[in-house]
Amino acid sequence: MAEFIFKQLINGEWVDAAEGGVWELINPATEEVIAPIPFGNATDAQAAINAAAAAFPEWSRKTSFERAAVLAKAAAWIRERITELGTITTEESGKPMRESTAEWQGAANGFEWCGELAKHATGQIVQSRRADRRLMVIEQPMGIIGTITAWNFPVYNVVRVWAAALAAGCTVVGRPSEYTPRSGMMLAQALFEAGIPKGVINLINGDPAAMGAEMLKDARVRKIQFTGSTRVGKLLMDGASQTVTRLSLELGGNAPVLIFPDVDPQATAKAAIAAKYRNCGQVCISPQRFYVHSQIAEEFIDHAARFTKEMRLGNGLDTATDVGPMINAVQRERLERMITTSVAEGAEVVAGGGRGAGRGYFYQPTVITNLTPDMPAYREELFGPVMPIIPFDDADQALALANATEYGLAAYVQTHDMNTAIRMYEGLEFGMVAVNDWLPSTPEMPFGGMKGSGMGREYGQEGLHEYMEKKAVFIGGVPT
Repeated sequence: MAEFIFKQLINGEWVDAAEGGVWELINPATEEVIAPIPFGNATDAQAAINAAAAAFPEWSRKTSFERAAVLAKAAAWIRERITELGTITTEESGKPMRESTAEWQGAANGFEWCGELAKHATGQIVQSRRADRRLMVIEQPMGIIGTITAWNFPVYNVVRVWAAALAAGCTVVGRPSEYTPRSGMMLAQALFEAGIPKGVINLINGDPAAMGAEMLKDARVRKIQFTGSTRVGKLLMDGASQTVTRLSLELGGNAPVLIFPDVDPQATAKAAIAAKYRNCGQVCISPQRFYVHSQIAEEFIDHAARFTKEMRLGNGLDTATDVGPMINAVQRERLERMITTSVAEGAEVVAGGGRGAGRGYFYQPTVITNLTPDMPAYREELFGPVMPIIPFDDADQALALANATEYGLAAYVQTHDMNTAIRMYEGLEFGMVAVNDWLPSTPEMPFGGMKGSGMGREYGQEGLHEYMEKKAVFIGGVPT
């Protein structure tokens, strides 16, 4: 196995927490301690910010071609170690190996995409109404970018920010989740091994509140990207108002799925459960509220329940596993309360509905029906392997039900009627809409939401420009 370094990376050095703190990292499939990991605080965050500030002038002056070369080397380093990287990510996150290795492959793609895209960030020439004047808009790196990312996609959540920020010429202070820190550390090591100058990428692990506060109060940190709950996102917005720190927020989701009667119920149900139970349902864009036309609802439920019962629950390192554990006991208990409350209020579980046998934070893939809008399993973000199914009668009703939420991250439509598809994707109040598709995510397209699901975009052309400042340049007195 490759030599991986599971420490903080500050100013080009792999270090323990400044005050000696450690976090016992738990394998969610076994509840056993994997290893003690450095767990720092504001002191570590300040050291990382200092390093990023010192490194910014040189990195920002490098050409986009030079920065792209570093990102390409990091991508190559990842591809040479896909299986080893995926194994470590599965150990700490619980997701099946095929999902972890796909996430690492996506990281390599993201580094390459953003590096190449930066070569084309050319600004614009604006035609002047005066012959003796020249007008242009140039784009320059924003500065230090702070990142605070979630555990559910410990590689993807991180790389889509780091890749764009670094390609744009910014320096980074990244804080991964304490539940999945090694994935972030290996991503930092990919850049380290690629020869990135010291201080350009800094990875810290520790108290999220203390480290986030340090990023917010330091004026040198020009922007913070946060992936997590809407509640914490609002707290960051409150803090940012005091320092005018820019924010990019990828918050919660409650994605509707609109399934119309012209599709094959069995084939659609099979594809739906694969998407629903990906990463044990712990996906911000996870399809959640399944609105199925009443003409096919009963048949769809039967197929979904049957396929769900066939899903194999187990350790993600086992190649036969379809669904791994939830990340920790707290998340599982939260999900259990939501299902128990909903059932007490009249909902019906037709598949699953309980814990897995033995150790590990397992919860059975579950199909639940007979829901009303006031039930937790309908109203709240589940973030677990539960599939609520709700019948509807017409397109207007479906659209109204889908939009009746504070969230606006992703939505899904299943239909073979183009007019219905257009009507739905234009009417849905969500940042991403997948029509006859279950994975609205790729480096070439912008990722982000509306309403309570956040602000800003990652990836796509929009993602690069999130980390660049536009400057208007006026040149007068040009001889005519």
